[in-house]
Amino acid sequence: MTAPAMNAPAITDCVGIVIVSHSPDVAKGAADMVRQMVGPEVRLAWTGGDPGGGLGCDVGAIREAIDRVWSPAGVAVLVDLGGAVTGAEMAIEMLAPERQPLVAVCDAPVVEGAVVAAVEASSGAPLAQVRATAEELGPGGGR
Repeated sequence: MTAPAMNAPAITDCVGIVIVSHSPDVAKGAADMVRQMVGPEVRLAWTGGDPGGGLGCDVGAIREAIDRVWSPAGVAVLVDLGGAVTGAEMAIEMLAPERQPLVAVCDAPVVEGAVVAAVEASSGAPLAQVRATAEELGPGGGR
């Protein structure tokens, strides 16, 4: 299951954020928390669950979420478990070659990492800084 990107139309050059979870409820909840804490200044999308509505990840939905928040500044992807890491990496491989280096899977806890990544992105920070800030929280994503 995926949800429409929650975009801030005025901000077009900040890093986009994608939240990927095995559970649509977890992904949506994390996105709601980010939106409440950071506001509409960051492009934000979430995806969770498998195509049948159960727990899992859908590579196509991850790719669509990346496309919905695409920015020339890049996209940071926050994931909950190892399978989501694999799905995100597969989705990145499906992107045009010139876009692939502009998408980073963050090794950070999904909720906390998404919040701090969004705060950093809202300041106009580059992708490397958004990723580093999220990863300062410690390993996450089931890796």
